[in-house]
Amino acid sequence: MNWKEKALKILEDSLNPIATELNELDWKSGLSCKTERLAQHICAFSNMKGGGLLVFGVNDDASLFSVTKEESAEIIKTLGNIAKNNLSSSITIEHWTTEYKGHALLFIHIPEQVDKPTYLRGKEIWDSYTRSAGQTVKMSRSQIKSLIADSQGISFEQRIAKENVNTEELLLLLDYTKYFEMLGKDIPNEKTTIARRLEEFGLCNKTEEGWNITNMGAILFAKNISEFEGLKTHSVIVRKYAGSNNRDLLSEQVGRLGYVVGFEGLVDYIMRLTSVEDIGIVRKMIPAYPKIAIREFVANALIHQDFAIEGMQVVIEIYNNRISIINPGAPLHDVNRLLDLPPQSRNEILAQAMFLLGICERRGSGIDRAVEAIESMLLPAAKITKGENHTRVFLFTQKDLSEMTKQEKIDACYQHACLVYEDSRSINNQSVRERFGLDKNQSSVASRIIADTLEAKKIKISDENIISKKYATYIPYYA
Repeated sequence: MNWKEKALKILEDSLNPIATELNELDWKSGLSCKTERLAQHICAFSNMKGGGLLVFGVNDDASLFSVTKEESAEIIKTLGNIAKNNLSSSITIEHWTTEYKGHALLFIHIPEQVDKPTYLRGKEIWDSYTRSAGQTVKMSRSQIKSLIADSQGISFEQRIAKENVNTEELLLLLDYTKYFEMLGKDIPNEKTTIARRLEEFGLCNKTEEGWNITNMGAILFAKNISEFEGLKTHSVIVRKYAGSNNRDLLSEQVGRLGYVVGFEGLVDYIMRLTSVEDIGIVRKMIPAYPKIAIREFVANALIHQDFAIEGMQVVIEIYNNRISIINPGAPLHDVNRLLDLPPQSRNEILAQAMFLLGICERRGSGIDRAVEAIESMLLPAAKITKGENHTRVFLFTQKDLSEMTKQEKIDACYQHACLVYEDSRSINNQSVRERFGLDKNQSSVASRIIADTLEAKKIKISDENIISKKYATYIPYYA
């Protein structure tokens, strides 16, 4: 997709279904006389992944109007001069005039710059801008440092969380006993040897003055994450509500341990908060959700989050009928294809470390096991939604089939088809009955669910030569 095709798609997304400006695109009703503000807009888009767009011919209320040739020429000339002369590095912008819904619109494309951050000429590097919530805003110092590291090819995991600590401080700040426990290794007798083992795993680096603790060392093994200034906002929050909305908060727990140190405790805590009491001869707590699914989706949220997004952290919200797990960063894959597409992470080093430490499954198998566990408890399908800058996963408590919406039945049938297809099999009326806990006499109910899923284009017939529905089998739409 070239930038012009992408521009039209982004414009469509900004106008429908609810009109709103996006980070990638700014509506313009005219050319501002404020040169510095225009420079800030160009600066912001040049610092964004994929760059961004100004579109002239769209009012603040999302109504459209035509831009004349004379106006376009003036806009292109003015912005071109600003892009070349008013920023830390010269930027070559691109332009395109096209008709859209009967109106002549002017698109200005500001490409992403290789060396970032771009900032205002004549000012300091701290005068850099980016886009947030559809607005051009000044970047924080940590965002700027992150961009510099990205430009230098330094990953988040390799960046320094705390500089020049001595060996004793290093071993006080990081839970090294947990590290050796997770790898099934004995703890060396010498402190320096312990530190060297941590360095081999990428948790710290030796310097002339002592040790630098890396972000990966701190985020995974911190005894108290608030000891690391740049990582305070990456702790995990668990909230428990009284009902099905967030009006009545019962409890809030903010994690202080590194992800590996606190992971099992976090999962057990969620399981305790979501279990229901069975008052029988012997009182016991019954899990409302499979532990495998909780482990997988929480681990995914930790591993695949976008650490560059400020003001947002991994949050787990527990309601009486569902769990919401949210992490910064939109999904890298289509949310409908998480079972079949090869896994992709924006934090590859972290993902590999979590795998080696036994926190997550081998590549690609965790989601399968989570969906399988959800099916075994006859729960509604997990729902994964994509936001502009976040990913949210919903897990739902058990529902009778009569309580499930048509869409919930379709989602469950589709995920069932995806799961079965991973084993090189296809679904049929019997397997769908088993998925929903139906007996043989309810084959017509299963047929209705299959028909609705077919109509939604989520599945297709696996063999077009089979005419009889009785023997028909089905596979996911992408197969």
